[in-house]
Amino acid sequence: MSDARPRLLALDLAASPVAWGEAGFAIGERNVVGIGATEVRLRDEGDGFFSWTLSGAVPDGDGTLEGVPTTVAAPPGQAAAATHANGVTAIDHVVLATPDTTRTFEALEASGFTLRRIRDASDTLRQGFFLFEECVLEVVGPPEPPPDGGAASIWGITLVAPDLSAPAFGPHLSAPRPAVQPGREIAVFDRAAGLGARVALMTPRA
Repeated sequence: MSDARPRLLALDLAASPVAWGEAGFAIGERNVVGIGATEVRLRDEGDGFFSWTLSGAVPDGDGTLEGVPTTVAAPPGQAAAATHANGVTAIDHVVLATPDTTRTFEALEASGFTLRRIRDASDTLRQGFFLFEECVLEVVGPPEPPPDGGAASIWGITLVAPDLSAPAFGPHLSAPRPAVQPGREIAVFDRAAGLGARVALMTPRA
């Protein structure tokens, strides 16, 4: 059995490139923000993540993975990592929200992911952790699905930066606070930042 993990090549996000630039991110050609080995591709209309591009994962027959429009592509050649004024270096984790955690866990495993751990954070919140080559995929939802069900969706991303108080982040980032993981801090952009989705920051893993 192969130990290869799926790769997260790109996330497509409806958000303003200007807003991302004001938060200290370098905006490349075609409004692409390179974060580690992943492209965040900005489209200045609408709101939220609307698709992703993966390698090493098999989507459903309708071209989605748990309802998320999914493109499969070969990994590109090694490229120089983008340098951002705010110091962001990588994606720590992507959060996939689902109304049916059991269904989504099974779908991801069938597509090529491996479920590493399940955590019941409360009576109403279950978390499942999978690994991309580049980062963690965290699935969140209720332990028991509601009657109406529904598709999963990409809810947000958490990025890695060594200094969460860097001035380049601008005025819309919360004060750093201790994260769940010991020794790390976390801060969250508020909606006024205009980044199109929930974007958080964490200090690097030990």
